[in-house]
Amino acid sequence: MNIFQRVYIAIFKTGYKRIYSKALSKVIPPDLYPALDADAVHFKHFGLIGDIVYAIPAMQALAQGRKIHLHLQINQKSLYKKGMKHGNKDKILTEKSVEMLAPLLLAQPGFAVCDVLQDQRIDYDLDYFRKYPFDYNKGHICRWYFQTYGVTADLGKAWLQVEPDVRYSNEIVIARSFRYRAPGISYAFFCKYPNLSFVGLKEEYEDMKKQLPSLRYVPVSNFLEFARVVAGSKFFIGNQSFPFAVAEALKVRRALEVYFECPNVIPEGKEAYEFCYQPQFEKVVNRLFNGL
Repeated sequence: MNIFQRVYIAIFKTGYKRIYSKALSKVIPPDLYPALDADAVHFKHFGLIGDIVYAIPAMQALAQGRKIHLHLQINQKSLYKKGMKHGNKDKILTEKSVEMLAPLLLAQPGFAVCDVLQDQRIDYDLDYFRKYPFDYNKGHICRWYFQTYGVTADLGKAWLQVEPDVRYSNEIVIARSFRYRAPGISYAFFCKYPNLSFVGLKEEYEDMKKQLPSLRYVPVSNFLEFARVVAGSKFFIGNQSFPFAVAEALKVRRALEVYFECPNVIPEGKEAYEFCYQPQFEKVVNRLFNGL
């Protein structure tokens, strides 16, 4: 590194620290010690649905054995840049999103309520981390909640539990959103593997089927059914979207396609792979397929 590069980096870091410090000075911390009911804790969240899954460890840590009441704020404007495809288009969560998600969450130990936010009591606002100057393109989504509310959990252990759908025990289950696709990554080599199933949006499936003609689509009526398919699979492959959040929470055998501009999902625990280059991707799939 020459002197000009060192000077440039020093100036950039100094400028970033100044901006960070200025932003931090404007943040009023949340209530870290709210007066809680003896039997229930009320949480608010406006999505995204993957973020809600990544918030569960923090909810469990904050609830401390009390029942979890989750109230979801719908019809908030999308956080995605214009032109980025998303199932809810210009909204983060809709009433349909809540209807799809509720069966999965209410099947979990400790969850008593998952409904649309109206005028319910709120003990912890899980969107509060957005007031802090985190670099949202880096780090670990789960840990933003930890850092906001001063809690922790073992992210190497499963935080979702479902009965696996055994019909998919020999299936490689794939999900790939239009967002967060790593450059240079192709799934065409999966043609040499049998039993390929796709979960996700129908238009995502149609796009993937161009590479994999034998790919089958798995329709679901809610996200509990969806999670059971993922849990029952031989292994799961996905990019940084809701399906991988479910696979990560279930701790199934899995591999994550990492998007280089936004590496904010970090697999933890056994048989959790990640890739961003083609040769390594193919090696990972071979290991998962052969149980190595």
